[in-house]
Amino acid sequence: MSLAFDQVRRIDGQLEKLHWAETTSVKSSPVLTSASAATSPSDDSDNRTPDASRLGQLQAAIKLLSTTTSHGALLSREKIQSALVLAKLSDSTVDDRDPSYSARSSSTEQELEWLLVSKAVAQTHGLIIHLLLEQTLPLGWDIWYWDEVLTSSFYLGLYSIQTSPLRLWQLGKYVYADVQSRLGPSRGRITPDEIHIASSAWSWSKFYGLITDSIRDYRLAGRSYRPVSPLMFYRSEVKMKQHKLKTFRELSACGLGILVDEGMNLDGDEIGMRRAKNDKHAWKTVVLKSIALMENVLRNLTDWDFGYHEFEDLVFTSVEDDTELSHASSSNDEGSDQRLALMVNRLDLVLQEHLPNHVSNSKRLVSKYGRPSRIIRYWIPTLALLLSSSTLLRIAVNRKAELATWIRDLGATTVDFWNNWVVEPIRKVVGTIRHDKDAEIAIMSRESLRGDQASLERMVVDFARDNPPASDGASLGETDLAKVRAKVREGDLTPVLRAYEKDLRRPFMGTVRGNLIRALLIQVQKTKVDIEIAVGGIDALLKSQELVFGFVGLTPGVLVCLGLCRWVAAAFGGRKGRVEEKSSGQRLRLLRNIDRILIGSLPSNNGMLPYKDHGMLLCEIHILRQSARRVMPGDIFAEFLSEINELVDLHTGIERQIRVIDRIRWAYHQWMR
Repeated sequence: MSLAFDQVRRIDGQLEKLHWAETTSVKSSPVLTSASAATSPSDDSDNRTPDASRLGQLQAAIKLLSTTTSHGALLSREKIQSALVLAKLSDSTVDDRDPSYSARSSSTEQELEWLLVSKAVAQTHGLIIHLLLEQTLPLGWDIWYWDEVLTSSFYLGLYSIQTSPLRLWQLGKYVYADVQSRLGPSRGRITPDEIHIASSAWSWSKFYGLITDSIRDYRLAGRSYRPVSPLMFYRSEVKMKQHKLKTFRELSACGLGILVDEGMNLDGDEIGMRRAKNDKHAWKTVVLKSIALMENVLRNLTDWDFGYHEFEDLVFTSVEDDTELSHASSSNDEGSDQRLALMVNRLDLVLQEHLPNHVSNSKRLVSKYGRPSRIIRYWIPTLALLLSSSTLLRIAVNRKAELATWIRDLGATTVDFWNNWVVEPIRKVVGTIRHDKDAEIAIMSRESLRGDQASLERMVVDFARDNPPASDGASLGETDLAKVRAKVREGDLTPVLRAYEKDLRRPFMGTVRGNLIRALLIQVQKTKVDIEIAVGGIDALLKSQELVFGFVGLTPGVLVCLGLCRWVAAAFGGRKGRVEEKSSGQRLRLLRNIDRILIGSLPSNNGMLPYKDHGMLLCEIHILRQSARRVMPGDIFAEFLSEINELVDLHTGIERQIRVIDRIRWAYHQWMR
């Protein structure tokens, strides 16, 4: 849902309440009553019976215009007109009615018609608000573009080159028209063949002089505003376009503020004053004035000859001086059908004439004063590419084999990278999770350590058996050998070390006749076993972190793939997509803009925002809502909308609006970063 749809939904609810209050004499609401039940006699004083088919048409049209059936979207201009045609309330059907129609129709039918047209006015009101919002927001990009052009002489010179074909075309048209007027001012339009014949008769020198005079006159025509330097001329032109866009944005914001604050204000002071005078149809007068307000806003919005202050005065003065509106507002209940016909005619005029004219005029003015089109901005590189296309094609043909090899190598490299750095690490991670033996990390096998330990035990036992520690030379029994084996498993090589220490006293004799070399070899085996035990500990540590190492091996490939995908999306997604991706800090900047609007505005006598500032505030809030919807959960966003509705309400005053924006900043700081 958008800001405009919330406005329409609020107005639609107010219309339902007002209509229900006026039909309290009926047992049930006519909107909810079927056409068949409506054929029963009503309780009106004149006892007129409503037509069942007519009530069915009105109920179908009302259902089409209700916000409960639009699924959070505004109705288009064509659907609003189709609803009026469905209910036979277009301007032609109203004008062709019999003068005695009001006397023949029932009060129920009249109230349904009023409700139907009021809902159509509410939908048109929301459609115009949405149009002004979508029209005002892109103007900031064009104004920023002209700021970039003005900040650099290079950009200014590039702009002059980009727009040079347009200037030459305008010069050619002026010279052609001037030559036509000089050759035959009394004969009207002169064809190019006649110009060629005349130029041949006068000689080329005279014809060239005629063209030179036309060009000189063209330059003299603009000398009153043309500066001395060409760059100064282009700078003044860019400033003029930027000023026009700023004026258009101010007028659009002002019109937006007027429509939101004054249009379809069914709970305002005017209705309260009329109700105090027992005027039951006060809301109908407000609907009539809202149509006139929309009509005058659309008609005067593209007129840039005045500022937004004059625009406000012109709109309200036109509404007050509207004779048809004044006559309809002062009429009594007997002129209800006459007011309805006037309202249908004015609404149809807005939908068929003012709204399309405003859209076309806005597009024309934005294309005239906005940033140049893509054809103008990119014709220089396109032309350079076309001129160099033959050279590029020749290079491609001459190096066809090399290009094919590069493409083949690039494809093979891409496939190998995908298989070796993405697919294979993923397969290893999955194998680790499933405890696959083939995927386990192992520096050495367990069987190797067991074999080395058993070999060490046998070496030490044999050494102890061959060199008993007893002085009488008695051999060791099985019990003593078992103790030796147990000590070897614990790392104790006492029999070998004693013999080693003994032979070290006489190294030469120990080497020749003793056991020095044998003891050294046993200690080498012991060192090998100790190293294998240490490596086994490292192996156990690696196995405990095997999943971590699997993800570490997968990370480079995944990061490269993600980076490549983001680069492709940024390269081919367009400028709008790149801007949306840079959303970090965008909501904070929007809050900053809202705070600047509230603090920098000059409040009126009652402490409220001016219409122009309120329109600018609505534009910023519209973007903030769309940005917050993408990051906030549903329940948090619903609470955020309540804060937004309080911030949008003009009647709360600037001081309270500033407090609301402060509350949003600290209450939703988690999603505003």
